[in-house]
Amino acid sequence: MITWIGRVLVLLVLIPRSYGWGREGHYATCKIAEGYLSEDAVAGVTKLLPLHAEGELAAVCSWADEIRIHHRWSGALHFADTPDFLCNYSYCRDCHDSAQLKDRCVTGGIYNYTKQLKLGPDSGITYNLTEALMFLAHFIGDVHQPLHAGFLGDLGGNGVTLQWYSQKTNLHRVWDDMIIESALKTYYNGNLMTMIRSIQENMLNDDFDDISSWDSCDATVCPDTYVLILLKSVDCRIMACYDNVYSLTSFLLFFYASMEVRYASESINLACKFAYRNATPGSTLGDDYFVSRLPIVEKRLAQGGVRLAAVLNRIFNSSLPIATE
Repeated sequence: MITWIGRVLVLLVLIPRSYGWGREGHYATCKIAEGYLSEDAVAGVTKLLPLHAEGELAAVCSWADEIRIHHRWSGALHFADTPDFLCNYSYCRDCHDSAQLKDRCVTGGIYNYTKQLKLGPDSGITYNLTEALMFLAHFIGDVHQPLHAGFLGDLGGNGVTLQWYSQKTNLHRVWDDMIIESALKTYYNGNLMTMIRSIQENMLNDDFDDISSWDSCDATVCPDTYVLILLKSVDCRIMACYDNVYSLTSFLLFFYASMEVRYASESINLACKFAYRNATPGSTLGDDYFVSRLPIVEKRLAQGGVRLAAVLNRIFNSSLPIATE
């Protein structure tokens, strides 16, 4: 008898994974983020961007997808699959790769590259901070795509084969690319910047009813960053996953990471309510699905942008020196 683990391993071999919003989605998230960066963050980001970006963060926000063929180790960092039908996310349960190596998921990646950028040269380790910035910007986009916290059994919708109008595809690609592509053709005359400006106008007009809470930061989500610096040698992610460890170090650093855990929890909740609903294998998705899901996609692009900016603002507002490449 084949176990559920065996079935998942078969899926991993047979089904190619998609890795996050498509190029348009990542560009939109980072372009929105650019509008919320502080002066310090603009300066810090500009110093780290590669020359070919010409000072534009959005220009490199798909880099992590472009290099994944050559950096296969990074594949697991784009998503955090969750147990089928539970519709919740737990870091200790869900953040691992197919070999069960802990901390290898999108929330682990966000934590790791945030820490690298925050500590910079103070870490005693020579990090490639340009790559850390590009990975972080990409992964914050990824964690806002609902199916990047989708079900393990279908690899976040990659195993759900269906039709998008007349085109054969899978559910994950619908959310990565096809809803955005259809929106560009239907509402925005094929112009991505027109779509981005429309989302920005909706944000300014308070069309998203909870925008004030998107980048909320309290002592639980964002404790004093100097705590992280003082305790930087502790692998809090592993410590916090064991019930028999009760220390101030593991407690504080575990909650430093609760920001990205919150975003993954939102995503699986949305996946259950919207992405998977009425999207069964072999079904055809058309106007009803597109029109009702597009507002979810646009809101997640906006949230990803606001939150990416908030993370970068906190990183580069530190008094610590930031290394340049």
